[in-house]
Amino acid sequence: MRRVSAIVAILGAALSLAGCGGSSNIAEEMAPLPVFAQTIKVNPLWQANVGSSKQSIFSPAVAGDSVYAAAGDGTITRLDAASGKQLWRISAGEPLTGGVGAGDGLVVVGSGKGEVLAFDSSGTALWKAQVSSEVLAAPQVAQGVVVVRSADGRIFGLDAKDGKRKWYYQRATPALTVRSPVGITIHDGVVYAGFAGGKLVAINLSDGAVRWEATVALPRGTTELERVTDVIGLPVVSGRDVCAVAYQGRVGCFDLGNGQAMWGRDMSSTSGLALDARYAFVSDDKGMVYALDRSSGTSMWRQDKLKLRNLSAPLALGREIVVADVQGYVHLLERESGAFVGRVATDGSPVSTNPVSLPNGGFLVQTRNGGLYAFSTQ
Repeated sequence: MRRVSAIVAILGAALSLAGCGGSSNIAEEMAPLPVFAQTIKVNPLWQANVGSSKQSIFSPAVAGDSVYAAAGDGTITRLDAASGKQLWRISAGEPLTGGVGAGDGLVVVGSGKGEVLAFDSSGTALWKAQVSSEVLAAPQVAQGVVVVRSADGRIFGLDAKDGKRKWYYQRATPALTVRSPVGITIHDGVVYAGFAGGKLVAINLSDGAVRWEATVALPRGTTELERVTDVIGLPVVSGRDVCAVAYQGRVGCFDLGNGQAMWGRDMSSTSGLALDARYAFVSDDKGMVYALDRSSGTSMWRQDKLKLRNLSAPLALGREIVVADVQGYVHLLERESGAFVGRVATDGSPVSTNPVSLPNGGFLVQTRNGGLYAFSTQ
């Protein structure tokens, strides 16, 4: 328990410096909302209240024509992706800290006790499994395997039929780490996961065997706090690349097949990154948004008018880039220049999780207070 408390304090200190809390001096330094001529219309499609996240961070999941969302009190909601109509709402029976994952007819969440709970698409409970510590990130489902990451850095592959353990992966972790909902990405039968100490690992989905390990960033500094260098957010796969970013570290892209580094550059993030065919987009820990060339890492533009607004990871949405902030505002930037083209408000509470794309070309954001908002720019 002492170690966990220390980790929380470190993350709190880091985020306070990034402008999401702390002293009034920090709050006064947060950039005011930029004034600009809005050139695109952000259309609200629907909104719903899915329950407060409390102290956790939940991300909505889109599977087929449905959206699934979870809340800290154990509520799980299924909505129609097109209309936002509630299809069902159930209780997991206990408070939740991680979720929601959906796929292959399963809906999966995790608790602070390290319990993994699976339901079918009608909301019927199927099974419960135990992992080694609390689940902070959304489990992922693919090819008959539920992949769950626990807060102690272990990754478990569970049988989607009954929750029995198929494999698990464990590596040594530094004494101090960032406590965050860092998740995993599954692509073509491979699990990609970032770790404390700046490592990125590719693991076989079927048996948990390691394919390769790469270094996103190396710890630097003289104190333990200065040497915290943890991969943050989700590794992102596009084409032949997988890219990741580390807190107090670097952003880099690697070859999917062998983990060979394609490029890297110094950067620190507490949220993550996004990719499209040409650029890597990164929200850094000071509220800057960068567009980097996918082939070289060269900086193409930087948007610096959102300083210390504790930004979400970006979402690449065609001609626009979407980021959300600590006051619940959603900002749209022009892909080629980073200029502001649109903005919309939610409920005023932080958007701590990544915006999620919808099948119809729109996108979702979930707020700390439980607002789930669907927008479109079409």
